[in-house]
Amino acid sequence: MDRVSHRPSCAKRLRQEGTERGETVHEIARNIHIHCSVSPLRAQRLARGMTLKEAAERLNVLGRGRAAAPRVDADQLGHWETGRQPRPATVELLCDLYECVPQDLVLASASLVPTAPPSPPSLAMQASAAHMSLEQHVDAARREVDRTLATGTVTATQVDLLDEQLLWAREQYVYTPPAPMLQVLLGQLKEVSDLAAQRQPAAVQVRLSELTAMLATLIADALMKLGHLTRAQSWYATARNAAEDSGNPELRARVRAQAAMLPYYYGPLEAAVSLSREARILCRGRPGATTAFSSAAEARALAKLGNTESAMAALRSARAAFEQTRDRGTVDNDAFGFPERRLRLYESGTLTALGQTSQARRVQEAALRLYPAKTGIDPALLHFEAAICLAHDGSPTEACQLAAATFLRMVPGQRTPIVEKRAREVIEALPPGKSGRGVRELREILARPTGPM
Repeated sequence: MDRVSHRPSCAKRLRQEGTERGETVHEIARNIHIHCSVSPLRAQRLARGMTLKEAAERLNVLGRGRAAAPRVDADQLGHWETGRQPRPATVELLCDLYECVPQDLVLASASLVPTAPPSPPSLAMQASAAHMSLEQHVDAARREVDRTLATGTVTATQVDLLDEQLLWAREQYVYTPPAPMLQVLLGQLKEVSDLAAQRQPAAVQVRLSELTAMLATLIADALMKLGHLTRAQSWYATARNAAEDSGNPELRARVRAQAAMLPYYYGPLEAAVSLSREARILCRGRPGATTAFSSAAEARALAKLGNTESAMAALRSARAAFEQTRDRGTVDNDAFGFPERRLRLYESGTLTALGQTSQARRVQEAALRLYPAKTGIDPALLHFEAAICLAHDGSPTEACQLAAATFLRMVPGQRTPIVEKRAREVIEALPPGKSGRGVRELREILARPTGPM
């Protein structure tokens, strides 16, 4: 990539060509960033055809009423686009203007070009090169490129078969215990990774990156359920890298929303809010299952933080997005789907955390009616939340009995650490110092070894 930034006319041409191909503005910005050697922040502006002055004026309009919002002029915006780091409040304003997240802007100076110096050529190569004419250099370079292009080994049919395998795994994941499912997912990922490690045509490479992102997300989720938190966090990072590489905005959002589950269950809750909010921003203007999922995840995390007003606003957004999704149909038996029962699960979590027990019970009952006989841990999570509601309403014995019965009814392979954690939250919801037979029995049940996982 040429280190000298190209003229604005080059970005204008890329914008026009990208629009004709139906690319999103973020895809166009990425192309401008790479081709024209400009910062991601400048690429976002050029992808929208805005001048520095126009962008600065829009930032000032967005900043009205915000206490920490800066007063921006074209010169200041130009400094940010060429490497100067703005304050956090300004970063938030820029994200609102360009409808993206901070990672998309990479405000610190960055380059897609590796900074490590290339390995020096061997003496034999130097001697050979010394005797080559310019024409020979040109011909040799062309032959090398042709060989590289010829090494693509994956056909569209092969990728379609990988897609079918992943779809099967996504359906199995809904009700299969995480430990055996992990083996299946790792096997599929090995097959995808082996193909992605070789040079493939761009369209094939994108699909392989998408498959990698989805498989890595499910692996991370399975590890989280099994209590391997550090590994789960690393796999979520891998999933995000693959999603970024694919350039698929909905997948980028979905991976973030799914990654928010780890800090939701294990902390910090602020990270869960941040990830789900980033996902919602990436979904802006594209109603669908991921939009509903992102808003619902944000609502549930905000509720745990005690932010009632924001949590309810996010929950309303999730309901509205889901209604738009319902018109286009939803998939029930898919780990990447967001059917009504999943929305009700998140709604239950939000209302339970806010102490709105009567409303939460109605939602829990409605959700449980939607689950088939063969399913995963979600019904158990709803029962635990019903038990928490009983604890909040002054019925500790009934709360512990419901939690104990729910835990014992589960298939042993589904009694994972995350399920145990939710069951213990029933005890934590009891008034301080509260004890009794029901509490003791629940503690004893949870103290029993569950066997290797």
